[in-house]
Amino acid sequence: MDLSTTYLGLELKHPIVASASPLSAELDGILRLADAGAAAIVLSSIFEEQIIAEELAEAVMMDLGTDCQPEAAGYLPPAPGGNVLDGRLETLRQAAERAGVPIIASLNGCSASGWVDFARKLEQAGASAIELNIYRVPADPMESGPSVEAAALEILRRVKAAVGVPVSVKMAPFFSAPGHMAARFAEEGADGLVLFNRFYGPDVDLAALTARDDLHLSNPYDIRLPLMWVGLLARRIPTSIAASTGVWSGGDVVKYLLAGADAVMTTSALLRHGPGHLATLLGALRGWMERRGHESVASFKGQLAAGGQPDEAAQFLRAQYRTILTSYDAQAASQL
Repeated sequence: MDLSTTYLGLELKHPIVASASPLSAELDGILRLADAGAAAIVLSSIFEEQIIAEELAEAVMMDLGTDCQPEAAGYLPPAPGGNVLDGRLETLRQAAERAGVPIIASLNGCSASGWVDFARKLEQAGASAIELNIYRVPADPMESGPSVEAAALEILRRVKAAVGVPVSVKMAPFFSAPGHMAARFAEEGADGLVLFNRFYGPDVDLAALTARDDLHLSNPYDIRLPLMWVGLLARRIPTSIAASTGVWSGGDVVKYLLAGADAVMTTSALLRHGPGHLATLLGALRGWMERRGHESVASFKGQLAAGGQPDEAAQFLRAQYRTILTSYDAQAASQL
């Protein structure tokens, strides 16, 4: 049985990829994911402003620590030769050498120079590819949709011009026309798209009357939006597509592959169940293929991707929307 697939020009032994998470922040976690069977691993995102803040704080501590109080001399260790980013790059370097699978670096920048400089360093450290995790909320009501799109495209252009490894874009689903934006990313040279980036926002603490940071893992129902767009774009966009969000079971992996995904990324299920869950997903994929008589992933990948004219796909989706709403049985739901 041939489970192999190609994503970003990288030959993967199967389609299941461990996406960026706390599990892939340190070398030990990366190696655990590799040993558990991940076909590729996306490193925990590097946030430009976080790296800068940590390095500034470290520099201030070292500057003040021994100069302010004589007693402090000898208490604090001498300033290391490297910095916070050096530590992340060393983790990437060792992972690339030891994991035995492609290591994709996830980058979340906040300045034009930061995107480029960090991307170059990630490539030099051994990243097999770079995933641009573009997270930006256009908080200014006067900022137009086209300007938001132009800014995202410019990030891609700059990074593509600076590095030689494949570059993917982890897209948000909130562009006014996600399909058109996906096509624009492909035109500007994106080697792949990840559908979609999950946008996390704060809650409200009613006791303290402040913003409250929390994170809820995805659930299987969250597959619906990216599943639809993978199916709509797989045959129309000339670039690799990775599906992300809502991947908890082997059935979810199969659905994304049927829709046309080249790779399927999972995070929440691994955080909940541990890296060993990769074997469960892979076993379920194999089992489904055996029952259906498929000898390879290629034999069914994209089988349910949208074909024909775009208007036909739009009419089909509208019909599905209408059917879902009108077929809801409140009495049956109340008995669940």
